[in-house]
Amino acid sequence: MSVLFSSSNNQKIQSKEVAIGNMVIGGNHPVLIQSMTNTKTLDTDATVDQIVRLADVGCEMVRITTQNIKEAKNLNEIKNALIQKGYGLPLIADVHFNPKVAEVAAQIVEKVRINPGNYVDRNNLKIDFTEKEYRSDLVKIEQKLSPLIDICKKNNTVIRIGTNHGSLSNQILAKYGNTPEGMVESAIEFVQVCRNLNFEHLVLSMKASNVRVMIEANKLLVERMTKNGYYYPIHLGVTEAGDSADGRLKSAAGIGNLLLNGIGDTIRVSLTEIPENEIPVAKQLVELYGKKKDNLLKINAEKIIIKNNDQLIKSNNLKPPYAISQGFSEIADFSLDQKNILHGNKGIIETETISIMPDSVGEFETGIIKLDYSGLTEEAVQLRAASEFSYLYDLHSSIGICVNDESTSPDINTQLALDILQAMGLRYSKTEFIACPSCGRTNFDIQDHLKKVKEKTAHLKGIKIAIMGCLVNGPGEMADADYGYVGSGTGKVNLFKGSVLVYTNLNENIAVDTLISIIKEGGDWKD
Repeated sequence: MSVLFSSSNNQKIQSKEVAIGNMVIGGNHPVLIQSMTNTKTLDTDATVDQIVRLADVGCEMVRITTQNIKEAKNLNEIKNALIQKGYGLPLIADVHFNPKVAEVAAQIVEKVRINPGNYVDRNNLKIDFTEKEYRSDLVKIEQKLSPLIDICKKNNTVIRIGTNHGSLSNQILAKYGNTPEGMVESAIEFVQVCRNLNFEHLVLSMKASNVRVMIEANKLLVERMTKNGYYYPIHLGVTEAGDSADGRLKSAAGIGNLLLNGIGDTIRVSLTEIPENEIPVAKQLVELYGKKKDNLLKINAEKIIIKNNDQLIKSNNLKPPYAISQGFSEIADFSLDQKNILHGNKGIIETETISIMPDSVGEFETGIIKLDYSGLTEEAVQLRAASEFSYLYDLHSSIGICVNDESTSPDINTQLALDILQAMGLRYSKTEFIACPSCGRTNFDIQDHLKKVKEKTAHLKGIKIAIMGCLVNGPGEMADADYGYVGSGTGKVNLFKGSVLVYTNLNENIAVDTLISIIKEGGDWKD
């Protein structure tokens, strides 16, 4: 049964229009697609060639690692070389730690991305702050930020305030913890500083590798801005999503959910693959969910109401959320027949099928969300099912998911359902990998290392392993991981157990085997 989302149900939240180069984001403009280079920024030819490839497949703005003054100055060479080739897409400088680098870059590129956590004293190990100390730190932030604001005003440069889960300042952590609320407060603090300095050319982003944290942080950000009476364009992305189907499912579950809620002005799908692979995925999400507010969208969804929940629980002795198959599947928790009657190990469970309407939130009892697809590619089903289940899960009480792609088998459909539950952090049926997409700071082949780690550890159900490209965000943003594998230099790897550094600058040739030894010592290894 179809669910029709009309403009009255899918209003795009009205954001301020912000000009970035020859493009405008916010307002009623369509969602734009962004990616990031993984070349060395001082290698002008390699960086320009990669940006050209990205633009040719549909990328509309590109972020470039900018670690120091020399790299910031070289952005001018990159920009001029692109113009000579006929490419005028906006460039974004990705700056960490050094505010002076952002000030140089802001005179060259259209946007500068800064992390609020980098504008406070990173050496301050305090965990308790008085209100007076907290306010004093805000004054220091304004003093540090003021030169950049003046440069951005003169050059019509946009600032993206990029708040990442796991990269919050000690002041924020002390007050809010490593939470969505803390992420939002960190960004709003900087918004207020910018507004105090009469600067509003802003884009905000709330990123996390945890899909639920990313969704909650962005929704809280909208609520907070609405309460304050302003709204700035929002950039969406699930960071460290990984590769292959898992990376696509995480990205869709986060980005697709928010686009369906009318949130988001630019997006980046972060995959541990070549950057060009990100663009087709992003284009599909924008085509499906990122158009103007008059866009019509059909979701083929039903809700299967369980008439006797006690019978359901007793039938398989499993805890929800459940992975349900249409037709029999050996890996499913339960199966639905053609009449949507549920079958378990101990017999039939009576159900009732109802339509899911977008304005019927909370109206129905707990049930199973069933999504039907036909005539789509495998990747299109993955992206739609992850986006739409994530969106509907927030609107309707749900204890399970059934994906029914008529062109494939119940086993494949059930595996997709299990993978979506894992992407959303609702249920773990295999190893969870957190992996960054790499950038110009990465000094080893993260795609190759991710592949090697997966080959040896993919059978460790429920264990989280982070494979990170560098030490800039790695230790902080892999906070949820049980084990960490972080590039520390050319051919070198740091290994972590939780947040504890176990090995430093390990030769990459022995890093995977050493990681396995740590997992065994931690009692998490299974043959």
